[in-house]
Amino acid sequence: MPARTSSDTVTDQAEKDRRIAELEAENLRLRRIRDALIVRVESGTSHKPEPYAAFEHSVILAEQVRERTDALNRAREEAETTRQRLIDAIESIADGFVLFDDERRLIQSNSRFRSYWRHAGVPAPESGTTIDEVKRLATRSGLVREEYGREDAEGAVFLLSNDRWVQMTERPTREGGLVVLYTDITDVKNSEMARRIKALEESERWIRVVTDHVPALIAYVGADMTVQFCNKVYEAWYARGGEPPLGKRLDQIHAPDFYHRLLPQILEVMEGHNVTFELEETGEQGEQRYMLRSYVPNFDEFGSIIGFFVLIRDITDRRKTALALEQAYDNLERRVKERTAALTGLNNQLRQEITERAAVEARLRDAKLDAERANLSKTKFLAAVSHDLLQPLNAARLFTSALLEQSFGPKAEGLVRSVSTSLDDVENLLGTLVDISKLDAGVIKPDVTAFDLRDLLNNIAREFRQVALAEGLTLSFVPCSAVVESDSQLLARILRNFLTNAIRYTPSGRILLGCRRQAGHVLLQVWDTGPGIPTDKLSEIFQEFKRIHSEGCRMDKGLGLGLAIVDKISGMLGHEVIVSSEEGKGSVFSVRVPMGRLRPKVLPAGSATIPLLDEGLGGARVWVIDNDRAICEGMKTLLEGWGCEVTVAVSLADLERQLDTAGQPVDLILADYHLDNDVNGVDVVAEINRRRATAAPVLMITANYTNELKQHIRTLGYLLMNKPVKPLKLRSVLTHLVLKQRS
Repeated sequence: MPARTSSDTVTDQAEKDRRIAELEAENLRLRRIRDALIVRVESGTSHKPEPYAAFEHSVILAEQVRERTDALNRAREEAETTRQRLIDAIESIADGFVLFDDERRLIQSNSRFRSYWRHAGVPAPESGTTIDEVKRLATRSGLVREEYGREDAEGAVFLLSNDRWVQMTERPTREGGLVVLYTDITDVKNSEMARRIKALEESERWIRVVTDHVPALIAYVGADMTVQFCNKVYEAWYARGGEPPLGKRLDQIHAPDFYHRLLPQILEVMEGHNVTFELEETGEQGEQRYMLRSYVPNFDEFGSIIGFFVLIRDITDRRKTALALEQAYDNLERRVKERTAALTGLNNQLRQEITERAAVEARLRDAKLDAERANLSKTKFLAAVSHDLLQPLNAARLFTSALLEQSFGPKAEGLVRSVSTSLDDVENLLGTLVDISKLDAGVIKPDVTAFDLRDLLNNIAREFRQVALAEGLTLSFVPCSAVVESDSQLLARILRNFLTNAIRYTPSGRILLGCRRQAGHVLLQVWDTGPGIPTDKLSEIFQEFKRIHSEGCRMDKGLGLGLAIVDKISGMLGHEVIVSSEEGKGSVFSVRVPMGRLRPKVLPAGSATIPLLDEGLGGARVWVIDNDRAICEGMKTLLEGWGCEVTVAVSLADLERQLDTAGQPVDLILADYHLDNDVNGVDVVAEINRRRATAAPVLMITANYTNELKQHIRTLGYLLMNKPVKPLKLRSVLTHLVLKQRS
């Protein structure tokens, strides 16, 4: 059965006391009834029963009274037994025991609790004393010397006047009273203290082991200037007459004059500052040593300085080395002066020669600078005038394309095609010159992204298959879907130059476009069956205006800049270009491109592959904005030939004079980026769409190839085409935009 606690015993005793009180009250009531009946029997005159009946009734009542009295006596004996057992149980408890009622007044305590007061020479609290009075009396009488309370502990801990530790534990009773136990934990505290002392001693031992083996003097000085700790090195150096410095004041350890030299630094560290300084010091045996001293203040939890740490390092050897170096330096300086004096004459002789050479070098630098300026001026000029050079070429192409849409008869059509072919040649030559100039001037910047090679290679193969067929060659193509990290337009330019050279220098046979996968890279290759390149010429083919003429090859109007452009672009992208050739069999041109990983992105403006559509422009309403009247007229003629309704203007004001830009319907706005008076097409189109309820699709046309502009156009969601405009590509783009607008 479970053990009964002291609180349960107290509850049982209270219940028995209550039961005894009820039985005594009932016995008293029965006695009164008995006495009343006896009086009534003895004094009654009317209806008086027979004497025997009265006697019998009295006997019955007496028996009942006796039974009740016996029961009461037994209950009282049981209560007394229980009370004694409770007292014995309380006395048997090894802890101090105190019982308070619901008003927190003392009811019962055991001898252990009273012995605490007896040892202190103070009478124990009597019954009826409140718990607060007990606490005040314990503190005031000196019974409790110290009190500790922690949130994580079960109760408060007291140090008594007899050096015993007790822990107080409080437990409420069911009637609202309070049981307080005082447990002696002196042995536990002593054991814990012993463990702490042992740990501190072990820690101190390790600290001393470490500090004793450090090749420096270590000490701790208290606020009273007494050395409270020092290692063996400190003790060996400052032991005067065999007496250790531990426990002595600094003015007792050091000589008076040396202590006065230390005093300013001691005062400074006692003000809370770290101090490091050097002093020469004489040992007990008279040896001179240079010491580097460091004083570090020690603060208590209140921020007050209670001492400082001392670290002293012997730097005698270092100082001697420094002095030796200083002497060596002085000797070296003297020797240098002597040598300098000896060489002065020779220097004077050489100075004239140096002056003459400096003059020659200055003239060479000036000549080189003039050449670089001239070359830079040339490249900047070509890059800057590219827009003006391409404007009339773009207009001429638009007009010839419009003429090709008409029917003038075979002879006239032949002439128009001849003009178109000549314009193609001019465009290729001019485009090549402009490209090489822009590359030299640093205008073109790569836009490196991850993309799939499939569309790029398919478009290039489709473009050059017809060119090769016209030259009597066969172009084979091996598709590839690898993802690479590069600039798609610049990479396409490299491959186009490879294919152009292959077609140009291959009189007959076939050309192959494909790729090989390597570890982390893709090798894009163009193979041809041309005459090949001599080994000693492989390093020359990438030079500007350098052409290798092979027997049997077709002569064209190229400038020899195609591979020079490839070299500049590949260097800009960091792609390796590899050439291998065998005379009489052919050549292989390769570019190594790193593989990449596709990331979700918006398709670049103008770079998406748009299907070629032959219809869908009929009735399309197009607004053309270009500051060149010739281009406006050429674009209008070309677009009207495709069935479009065209309105042309050289500025926004010109367009507003012709129609209502806010309310009139439009399927497409075709705008040039560079307009007059420092106005650009992006701002003009933005102003038009700002006025409209629904923004119109936009196609920007420009001769500016910079990445900044391309990114800006892409961010706005517009399509972008570069000049000179290819009519076939223009038609496919317009068809795509118009059909998308109408759907």
